[in-house]
Amino acid sequence: MNTFDTGSTGFMLIATALVMLMTPGLAFFYGGLAGKRNVVGIIFQSFVSLGITTVMWYCVGYSLCFSGGVGGVIGDLHKAFLNGVGPNNPFADNPKIPEFVFIAYQLMFAIITPALITGAFKKRVTFKAYLIFLVMWQVLVYYPFAHMIWGHGLLAQWGVLDFAGGIVVHATAGFAALASVLYVGRRNVATHTPHSLPLIAIGTGLLWFGWFGFNAGSELNVDSVTGLAFLNTHTAAAFAGVTWMIIDWIREKKPKLVGFLTGAVAGLATVTPASGFVPLKGAIIIGILASIICYGAVMFKNKMKWDDALDVWGVHGMGGAFGTIMLGVFACKALNPAGADGLWFGGSTFFFKQCAAVGIACVYGFVFTYVMLALINLITPVRVTPEHEEAMDDALHGENAYDEGVV
Repeated sequence: MNTFDTGSTGFMLIATALVMLMTPGLAFFYGGLAGKRNVVGIIFQSFVSLGITTVMWYCVGYSLCFSGGVGGVIGDLHKAFLNGVGPNNPFADNPKIPEFVFIAYQLMFAIITPALITGAFKKRVTFKAYLIFLVMWQVLVYYPFAHMIWGHGLLAQWGVLDFAGGIVVHATAGFAALASVLYVGRRNVATHTPHSLPLIAIGTGLLWFGWFGFNAGSELNVDSVTGLAFLNTHTAAAFAGVTWMIIDWIREKKPKLVGFLTGAVAGLATVTPASGFVPLKGAIIIGILASIICYGAVMFKNKMKWDDALDVWGVHGMGGAFGTIMLGVFACKALNPAGADGLWFGGSTFFFKQCAAVGIACVYGFVFTYVMLALINLITPVRVTPEHEEAMDDALHGENAYDEGVV
């Protein structure tokens, strides 16, 4: 029987639980931003991923992401149904922890990634089409990128880095969201007023709290890099939230709670790929620039009349992409020997690799999602009927978040 490090194993179990909590946090965040007659549907879309994704992960997901030869695009089925993996098996990349713990930790990433996309097509996609999308998108988009970067695949062999999901999670999901918006079209009545600011605040708090597991846990150990990632995560979120608030205050003459919360999430998404590789000053710069870039992306989206209802592309897509590029600028090998030196420290080659990887991920995520939705539409209608759009909760689920007349 293997003797595992109890400190690292215990920390990773806590980190896994924190990342799991982010999915309900996302559900509340999106639910507060949605209309009161569409709350159940958007919350359900997040929660159902906890179930469907777990089934997929056990059957084929973990194997396709983390087995197979070095340098490939996707893994094989050697560990399908967790074949050959027992509670005493050490994780190959860190024998201090059981592979079971790593399996559970990575599962939580797979759960939240497709759920991020749902905010873009609020009250426009049928539940049946979403379930098919949930399965297909993970197999065709998430699994390949998880393998290529975190499973010793092609991009990892090129030297591309992504500490906790700037490419694997946020860039792919964000540009998939943009493809979804362009495919399903605009809402018949596009309202932008959140129905519950307290829900948004609760959701942001849960996301912020869970992000410590998301980023610090990605070190898969307890050491100085874990602490660096933890502090970088919080600091970038705080600076980003304040920056977004200031921009709102200047433009709209009033500080906005939703603006601060959105900015914090933008900072969290943007620092994610860099959190364990860059110095604290780099995280501060990333946080400030995250709000400026993501705010600008949201303004550009509005100008183009893209109906990304909850700004998934502007916050997560652009944040994840920009953060991955900033990793190419501020990465410091002296802080994390497993990393690289970015442009600021003389690593121009690494910077261009990061830029190329971001481009590949964004284009791939967009194109495959658009084609996927077109194929799903041949099986079942993707878009809800106009009659159902304004009251999807009752029409699709026979449930309502509130009694009639409340809120």
